[in-house]
Amino acid sequence: MNLRIVLADDERMVRTALRAILESEPDMEVVGEAATGAEAIPLVRELRPDVVLMDVRMPEIDGIRATEQLVRTMPDPPRIVVVTTFENDAYVYEALRAGASGFLLKRAGADQLVQAVRLVSRGDSLLFPAAVRALAARYAPVDPSQALRDRLTEREAEVLRLMASGLSNAEIAERLGLGPETVKTHVARVLAKLGARDRTQAVIAAYECGFVVPG
Repeated sequence: MNLRIVLADDERMVRTALRAILESEPDMEVVGEAATGAEAIPLVRELRPDVVLMDVRMPEIDGIRATEQLVRTMPDPPRIVVVTTFENDAYVYEALRAGASGFLLKRAGADQLVQAVRLVSRGDSLLFPAAVRALAARYAPVDPSQALRDRLTEREAEVLRLMASGLSNAEIAERLGLGPETVKTHVARVLAKLGARDRTQAVIAAYECGFVVPG
């Protein structure tokens, strides 16, 4: 089955370029386009794509609010990748907090774009550890009262720290000398205990309670 994608960007030329790149892949199909967040919300609800590429800054309703509404109100929301010009923008951090699975720079190459769509469609997160650390250092509202230490086992805490450093399950397994399925179980338990939809949300929670310190 093809991966079904919706593009939300207020620049027609950007949408045209994204469509051309994605539809050159045999297993990808752009099923809809929106020029504003206000257009994107009902379109995504109707079409139920696998992935949404969402511009952060759009008129009427921006990409942050559109992401938040879709994640909050849809029973099984699509994976959302926010597209931005500046990776250190407060808008990017707010979009991640709102439920986006990651972000992509507008200057990213075609291969990076395709890889990002494939990655999030599998349920993985598009994390750039250095960029997320920088964003957290500038914008994370740290609240130590939301401590994770009482909720996580020692092994789960270790796994969460490695997730925050950007390691995949396979890399975590190799680092800790565990089997991939064991790591997958630990990750699932971390997400459940944090009430996190995916790895991105778990890492954001870790920064905001001071469990992981940017630096």
